[in-house]
Amino acid sequence: MPENYQKTLDKTLAQLQAAGQVPRLLLHSCCAPCSSYVLEYLSQYFAITVFYYNPNISPESEFRHRVEEQQRLIREMPLIHPVDCLVGDYEPEQFTAISVGHEADPEGGERCTACYRLRLEKTAKAAADGGFDYFTTTLSISPLKDAARLNTIGGELAEKYGVPYLFSDFKKREGYKRSCQLSVQYGLYRQNYCGCAFSRRDAFAKEKTIDTEN
Repeated sequence: MPENYQKTLDKTLAQLQAAGQVPRLLLHSCCAPCSSYVLEYLSQYFAITVFYYNPNISPESEFRHRVEEQQRLIREMPLIHPVDCLVGDYEPEQFTAISVGHEADPEGGERCTACYRLRLEKTAKAAADGGFDYFTTTLSISPLKDAARLNTIGGELAEKYGVPYLFSDFKKREGYKRSCQLSVQYGLYRQNYCGCAFSRRDAFAKEKTIDTEN
C-alpha cells in the first residue's frame, strides 16, 4: 500500500508542536506559485529559508523572472515565522549533463527523476552545510510531480548528508488548489511550462496543435 506522506507529515508536525520546537527548514522551491501554499502552511511550524536552485530552467531570463517573483512573494506574504531566501547559482550545464540520452523522454520520465535528484542533492548539501534541522521541496504540490519518487530521493539524501528530510505531499488537502488561489491573490506570474527547454518545447508544440485544430 502506498505511503500516505501527508499523515507522515502530520505526525512530524505534532511531535514538533508537543516539544515546543521551531526548527530551521531549508525549503527547495521551484517557483513562487508552488511555494505559496507551502510557505503559508509550514511557516506555522518552521523558521524557513527558501532555497531557489533550479538549473533546469531555460532561458536564463525565465530563471531571473522566477527568482524575482519568489522574493516578492516572501516580502508580501504575512507569515507566522520569518522566511529568508537563498538563491543558488544558475548552472544550466548541470541540467544539460543529466539530460544526455533523455532528450526525448516525456515529462515525468527518467529525465525528470534525474532532475529531482540534482536539485534535491544540492538542497541536502546546503542544508548540511548550513546546519539546518530539515530539508524538503515544494515540488510535490504539482499534480504532475510524483511524490513517492521525490520522497524516496529525499530519504536517500537525508541518510547521505545527515539532515532529516521532511516527508510530504503538498498537493494533499487541496494544497494545489490553495496555491492557485494565492497566486491570484498576489498576482503571481504562472508559467505555462515546467521550466526546462524540453517542457517549453512540448508546451509550445501543444499550444500550436490546439491553435491548428481550432
